[in-house]
Amino acid sequence: MTIKLIVGLANPGKKYINTRHNVGAWYVNTLAHYQNKSFTEEKQFCGYTSYFKHNNNYVRLLVPTTFMNNNGKSVAAIATFYHIEPEEILIAHDDLSFSPGYVRLKYKGSHGGHNGLKDIITCLGNKNNFYRLRIGIGHPGDKTKVVSFVLETPLEMEKKRIKNAINEAVLCTNMIIQQHFLKAMQQLHTIK
Repeated sequence: MTIKLIVGLANPGKKYINTRHNVGAWYVNTLAHYQNKSFTEEKQFCGYTSYFKHNNNYVRLLVPTTFMNNNGKSVAAIATFYHIEPEEILIAHDDLSFSPGYVRLKYKGSHGGHNGLKDIITCLGNKNNFYRLRIGIGHPGDKTKVVSFVLETPLEMEKKRIKNAINEAVLCTNMIIQQHFLKAMQQLHTIK
């Protein structure tokens, strides 16, 4: 089994494009650029989609156009249409647990308070057996400031670290698609 769908979680619109909450979309956009692909808006999937071929298999790319709390609707729609199982999905998202510049790969688990992941788990029939690319954005230090923090643009140095980590993650994507997860994790988890 290989990864057949890569999703970059995001909020829609120019207002949010450069915010910390949209770093999942930054990864998918960077991956599409690396593959020399562009996106098309697909209303039936509530998102922007693209694809590329890897070893004669299609790998679909998705950036939802729904708000973060409803990203699951978009993921479930495209997964159902293309008969993609949860374990064939990689979700790229922001993660408060890691500093900017860190990326971690994980399989299964809870949503950890991330509303985008929570909605995806619900919309996939309470299945959490998908892969996650956790892109560190740091933490404001106070849980009451989290909502405003994720909806802000990162500081310039943070942004540079996040983009460098995303570029490294894109270079590991072939390993992830082929499910060489230990090798990908070893490479990603040593990036600083």
